[in-house]
Amino acid sequence: MIDKTHLFEGRTNGYHIYRVPGILCTQNNILLATAEARRGRGGDWDGNDVLMRRSADGGQTWEPPIVVARYDTYGEGPISNFVMISDRKDGAVHALYCHNYARVFYIQSKDDGATWSDPTEITDALTPFREQYPWRVIATGPGHGIQLQNGRLIVPIWMSDGGTEFGPGKLGHRPSTVAGIYSDDHAQTWQRSDIIVRTEGEYINPSETLPVELNDGRVLFNIRTESKRHRRLITMSLDGATNWSELQFDDALLEPVCMGSILKLQNGNIVFANPDNLEREFTRPGRVSCDRKRLTVKMSTDDCQTWPVSKILEPGPSSYSDLAQTADGTICCIYENQVFTRQNDTRYVTVARFDLEWLEQ
Repeated sequence: MIDKTHLFEGRTNGYHIYRVPGILCTQNNILLATAEARRGRGGDWDGNDVLMRRSADGGQTWEPPIVVARYDTYGEGPISNFVMISDRKDGAVHALYCHNYARVFYIQSKDDGATWSDPTEITDALTPFREQYPWRVIATGPGHGIQLQNGRLIVPIWMSDGGTEFGPGKLGHRPSTVAGIYSDDHAQTWQRSDIIVRTEGEYINPSETLPVELNDGRVLFNIRTESKRHRRLITMSLDGATNWSELQFDDALLEPVCMGSILKLQNGNIVFANPDNLEREFTRPGRVSCDRKRLTVKMSTDDCQTWPVSKILEPGPSSYSDLAQTADGTICCIYENQVFTRQNDTRYVTVARFDLEWLEQ
């Protein structure tokens, strides 16, 4: 079984494009799907809102979009990298996001995303990272965060010293470094993890990172990089915050330089999705990245050691994605689907729903 629904369409409702999708299944089995609604020309520094759609029937139908974070609430600059976690303690949905790639905010919903609290700025919890790394750009996720079996909430972050400025108030996103933040009190306070990797040697511009708790309790971070190996970068920690393992490239996971997504299923298997491609048919000459197409879902039955199952979800242009699973076992992948004129000029944000039988056939 597989079906696909377009949730957001570019060039509609006053927005140029919709990008950087996220999806979450709450404790009450409500699906929440988000996307950055970008004005202007659709770039990272546009005046972005974050929109959300809800589904109470496992993704068969969806409510109209609502705005959950509006850019002009915070001053000039985009709202981006919206990250959600569903808390098993009380069903609350925690969400973190950044403004202007310089400030980080937290909001909470106690009714499965129907309404949200006023935002609380938590940038002060991340400022001490500057004692180790002089960040001027900071970003959460994107994608979803995780809650460990012991209740700890974890959200990966990436930082940059700003590099070459794109213009007034628009700092470069390279070089970069990766770390995480975590909460042991259900998002009342946030702490900093160890810095995991920064641009040095063969590790070039690590950034958007995916977290997953393995079946033995370790936390794995799966990291986007611009490294010449063109493979995803992997590290693990016993607590998701300290003593990260030696970095390794996963030879089975191609890295076209694009966000991916990862999720542990109810049966303990782990699924991973990204554009499984290293071709440069459409990419401008001289770029380190490859074409963002052929979005592929892979599955591991041994805690990400091997990926024996691989299924193409979208053969054409397709890029950023996120994964969730509903109570009946249906897997949902939200992703950027098709383009108007060029890479990242996204036409649709689409949700594909499929079961294990489709994935394994």
